[in-house]
Amino acid sequence: MDLRAIVMGLAFALMWSSAFTSARMIVAEAPPLLALSARFLISGGLGVAIALALGQSWRLTRPQWKATLIFGLCQNALYLGLNFVAMQWVQASVASIVASTMPLMVALLGRVVYGDTVRPLGLAGLVAGVIGVAIIMGARLSGGVDPVGLSLCFAAALALSIATLSVRGASSGGNVLMIVGLQMLVGAAVLAVVSALTETWEVVPSTRLVLAFLYTTLIPGLLATWIWFRLVGRIGAVKAATFHFLNPFFGVAIAAAVLGERLGLPDLLGVVIITGGILAVQLSKQR
Repeated sequence: MDLRAIVMGLAFALMWSSAFTSARMIVAEAPPLLALSARFLISGGLGVAIALALGQSWRLTRPQWKATLIFGLCQNALYLGLNFVAMQWVQASVASIVASTMPLMVALLGRVVYGDTVRPLGLAGLVAGVIGVAIIMGARLSGGVDPVGLSLCFAAALALSIATLSVRGASSGGNVLMIVGLQMLVGAAVLAVVSALTETWEVVPSTRLVLAFLYTTLIPGLLATWIWFRLVGRIGAVKAATFHFLNPFFGVAIAAAVLGERLGLPDLLGVVIITGGILAVQLSKQR
């Protein structure tokens, strides 16, 4: 892993983690699915337009189209859609911590679905991750966190795990920015339909809403996703997923700094254990 890949990974982790805080601001004043659909429409349109200007083509390979559709549905419509809805009831720090378990889910799905061999260090990491989650969730449930919102966060992490397993097909063969834009448009279309059927479109305009929306659309939405695809194409999905072990710390720190969310000792202990578990799982896959 070279210096450029490290910088890309750190930038991705920081941008990705910040999305939970900005999303928490958005859902306080706008319907979550409507806001998310609008975000994807803008981000996807910009991505496709820039890709065309750079000479990239609509003509994707069959694996690329398949992966683009799966990624658009799993990451954008399901992962982010479920998280946006959940953050009407749970704190941004909670959503960030749950989302950070994604690499553990990827390792577990790889073992169950694809028969991947998990080394002893990886098994220890999975066990540590489960323990960390149990510590945090036990403290949160006893403190009155909404169980429905918490369940939606876990379902979202599972959807992202599936999307991550499909990203290899999308990161090969070029046209990366075009793929980023198209998978966002897939998410926009799906969420627009769901929003129209389930939400009342009432928005409370404010400066905070506009700034949070613009930030979420351009930075975590477009730039971070583009960096993620390039990172996976540069060093592979396994090594790229290592940077997700930074998400618990970044997500919690940003939510505390911007929103003033308070964390207890069980939260901090759980974050440390989960982070160690994620790192152990990723290191176990290295030769």
